[in-house]
Amino acid sequence: MPASKPRPKAEDRWVAEHYRGGGEIDRLDRPRGRLEWERTQELALRYLPPPPGVVADIGGGPGRYALWLAGLGYRVEHRDLMAEHVQQLTEALEGEAQNQVVTAQADARDLADLPDASVDAVLLLGPLYHLRRRPDRLQALAEAARIAKPGGVVLAAAISRWSARLDAYIGQKLYEAFPETAASLPSIERTGWIPRLMPGGFTAYAHRPRQLWAEVRSAGLIPEVLVGVEGVGYLLADLEERLESPTHRQILLDSARALEAVPELLGVSPHLLVVARTPA
Repeated sequence: MPASKPRPKAEDRWVAEHYRGGGEIDRLDRPRGRLEWERTQELALRYLPPPPGVVADIGGGPGRYALWLAGLGYRVEHRDLMAEHVQQLTEALEGEAQNQVVTAQADARDLADLPDASVDAVLLLGPLYHLRRRPDRLQALAEAARIAKPGGVVLAAAISRWSARLDAYIGQKLYEAFPETAASLPSIERTGWIPRLMPGGFTAYAHRPRQLWAEVRSAGLIPEVLVGVEGVGYLLADLEERLESPTHRQILLDSARALEAVPELLGVSPHLLVVARTPA
């Protein structure tokens, strides 16, 4: 049985404040988000069992992946910590998707309403970002393993330990608005914890690649593949223009595929994705 949830800490409230700002609903439509979205879709289809089947989208936000999966013919169990995200997905459901998607509020560490071995696959594309303590991350991964059928696939995403420097500091030039970011980078890269820069700002835990692999294994899953999602395209100043060009967009995606599993470059991507299975 899952352990009882710890009392919410300040960082838990910060996460809630950030998502109540509403930015997640269109994040994947922005240039960096579009690259993440396309690559995550591609990687998911590479490892998910073919439809029909049941996929649990845990920490699924406003439901972008849940709606996409339903459109492919999967049944989706969507859970998210934020009531606002559940409401946003509920409002977006229409047509056949209303019969394909079940959404409810839940903590990834305690999926009490989902039975053991009840889904064919699990997407865990957000919860590990916001669990600072290793026991909490292991519990979320163990819950994903519990609800997946024997031999079921679990796709778990994490933020790279070096994303704060490469994406936020170099790519987005946050030092212009927040000069204090330079002083925070050594601590982030040592501890993995990304503090918020302002009320409602983003805060997260960032993994080293081998650390993510080890945590997945410690949670009782069998890791099979670890990849970097976006590659280096997110650093381009003209990323939006390149994504609008079929030729340039294809080059970005091809390059991300070519580099995705190169050990020396895993941490360059802002997002990591580990593919694991439950014991058969």
